[in-house]
Amino acid sequence: MKLKYQKLIGLGALLFFLVPVATKAAQTEFITPNFTEKAIVATSSPATGLPWEWDALTPVFEYSFNNPHTYDPAFPMTIKINYDQTDNYLKQIFIVDALSGAWNPLPTTDNPADNSVTAVITSTSGKVIVLANHNILTVGKASWYAYKGGLYAASPDFKKGSVLKVINLDNGKSVNVTINDFGPERDKFPDRVIDLDKLAFQEIASLGAGVVRVKIEPLKVATGEVAPQISATPIVSASSAIIVKESDGSIIWGKNENNVSPLASLTKLVAAKVFLDTRPTLNNVVAYQAQDENYNYQYCNPWEIAKLNVKSGETMTIEDLLYSSLVGSANNTVESLVRVSGLKRSEFIKRMNEQVKDWGATSTFFVEPTGLSPQNVSSPADYAIIAREVFKNPIIQKISTTARYRFTTVNTKKAHTITNTNKLVTNPQYSIIGSKTGYLDEAGNCLITRIKTEKDNLIIINFGSTSKVNSLADNEQMIKYGLRQVKN
Repeated sequence: MKLKYQKLIGLGALLFFLVPVATKAAQTEFITPNFTEKAIVATSSPATGLPWEWDALTPVFEYSFNNPHTYDPAFPMTIKINYDQTDNYLKQIFIVDALSGAWNPLPTTDNPADNSVTAVITSTSGKVIVLANHNILTVGKASWYAYKGGLYAASPDFKKGSVLKVINLDNGKSVNVTINDFGPERDKFPDRVIDLDKLAFQEIASLGAGVVRVKIEPLKVATGEVAPQISATPIVSASSAIIVKESDGSIIWGKNENNVSPLASLTKLVAAKVFLDTRPTLNNVVAYQAQDENYNYQYCNPWEIAKLNVKSGETMTIEDLLYSSLVGSANNTVESLVRVSGLKRSEFIKRMNEQVKDWGATSTFFVEPTGLSPQNVSSPADYAIIAREVFKNPIIQKISTTARYRFTTVNTKKAHTITNTNKLVTNPQYSIIGSKTGYLDEAGNCLITRIKTEKDNLIIINFGSTSKVNSLADNEQMIKYGLRQVKN
């Protein structure tokens, strides 16, 4: 890639242009009243340590000046870099921090008309690169719909409360909008950036246009939004976490993965496996007993637990109990499964412990089958071993990834709807083939997902995330990271 430098006349600031041109040698020119100096520029392949959520659109440009002391920072430089291929996603110029070696983003303006980005820069030497985040579409189409009647919009990439500048690429008109809705759905409209409220759309085009070409610029990111990460590896709130290739158990990434801590309702997957090993008939009808939930109350108050709202004597199938236990994470129905297994409760728990030890999970221990006790402990590394074995069972695979399950008690005809506690199972971006959430005060929020990919399945586990929202965000960040590592 060749470079040419020139001055843009009339802006009152030094403009530092890096533009690919088809010349045999790079040409550099700075024409300003206080600084006339040729830049020395070299290119190299993208360096290691680039932010993991970003893709390189250009080589690394290393630049410097022979006489940098003559530069007056009162006249800031603007750097412009062309990227070769059309790219409709969020782009930023990154510069290396001289002390830490980390890549940091510069406030960047994308100019899709000529495939270039610009940013103000004050350093007279450094390394820069253009990166794109291919999770956030910023150039494409916009339509309109009637909703709140104001300067609002729906976005699939930015949360409610974010403020975006929307620019019509055909006429240059722009409008600032506040995100107050989700959409358009990216799987149905892959080139749609945003949907504007009717009044907002009229600011940049006639309603009769229907759909226009736009680019968006984030002006304000809503509080709590997970921004694209500027780090070489995931940043998670979890106290411990791991990403594992299922085929050979190799670790892609980990954080305190050997730390032992309470695992909460992730316990239930092992209980389900031990129960299914007794070879039950899933359509057998069984009766619920009050004693089932009384076991739960050894560890918490009745109002504190997730449970299926049934009374002693109500009947349902064994399959209903399994779905309630794994989809809704009901604690009382796990004890029902233990009771109808035909095993003594102590023997059932003993088998849970023997099973995981046989698999090689030597730091895992259970004192009861639900996860309500903080004495049920494991580590992400241990639980990855467990997950590789548990999810070999197709029934557990299917049940654990069911988004919603409905059933009616046999004798009382009471209808129940069970919703999966892991909202990621409905995300069409991922092929989730195993899942379970968990929470205790002592454990924090825990989550396991098993992801199918073309090359290998991934096991993603986080223990001790700081909230339910952060647990999902932590797991999703690790899913994305793992998918990129497998793909590469």
